[in-house]
Amino acid sequence: MSGRLPDSDDSGLMRWMRSEVGKINKEIVAERKPLSQLLGEEMPFSKTKSGNEHLFDKGILNVFEEGLPEELHGRLRLPILFFLDHRVEDSCFLNDENAVKALQIMGEISKSRSLNEGKLWVGKSIAYSIMRKYPTAIQIVMG
Repeated sequence: MSGRLPDSDDSGLMRWMRSEVGKINKEIVAERKPLSQLLGEEMPFSKTKSGNEHLFDKGILNVFEEGLPEELHGRLRLPILFFLDHRVEDSCFLNDENAVKALQIMGEISKSRSLNEGKLWVGKSIAYSIMRKYPTAIQIVMG
């Protein structure tokens, strides 16, 4: 036996996996807001794809406000999204130039790195470390 499932089982497994990933991604913010807008809100939040509220920690927003130049406040949309690709085991990517710039300024990503074909790949351990440091300002999207 090859250990491979018949094609019909593969397609069923793939449908199930897509369904599960969809459930996980329902708590991803549906419309990201600029840092400047979130800073002006009394209770900063964005709606998730499921319709729930994703609340932002004001302390974390203040860290970004103080650490980033003012011209980036209106361009940086939060939460910053890291994307997992099931074909790449140990890395994930950013596809937002302003997020890359912000994380570089904050010292989380090397300034020598840049987007390549619209993506900046980083190790999953780095992404999860950044998410632990700024939990409400970072989300991981499953692909």
